[in-house]
Amino acid sequence: MEPKLSQPELEVMEELWKHGRLAIREIQESFPEPDRPPYTSIQTIVYRLEEKGAVRRVRKIGNAHIFEAAFSRQQVSGRFIDDLLSLFGGRAQSVMAHLVESGKLTRADIRETEKLIDDLEGKHEERKGKRR
Repeated sequence: MEPKLSQPELEVMEELWKHGRLAIREIQESFPEPDRPPYTSIQTIVYRLEEKGAVRRVRKIGNAHIFEAAFSRQQVSGRFIDDLLSLFGGRAQSVMAHLVESGKLTRADIRETEKLIDDLEGKHEERKGKRR
């Protein structure tokens, strides 16, 4: 199961998802200059992510360890969505109603979702037919 990640941890993960394998210095330098966190802060976050199993060391070049994400963006976002749904009693309807009211869910989004459901249901039916 994917670990729960804090906002700073997600920001580091985002850099690894965007760029692949990076050293701590490269992660730190990928943040914009005026708000760039200190090297030691990024180092602490990366080591915490490693303890959680979210990143892993893949190589060592000189004194620098190279890290990569152990989970995809989709896996981590799926965990967040599951946590969000649990706040709403596990029901997607409440979340969807909020998204519609706030203007963040459009008819086009709904149509795309309906198509995805149709595709998934079709695949499910195909599997049932093959098992008979």
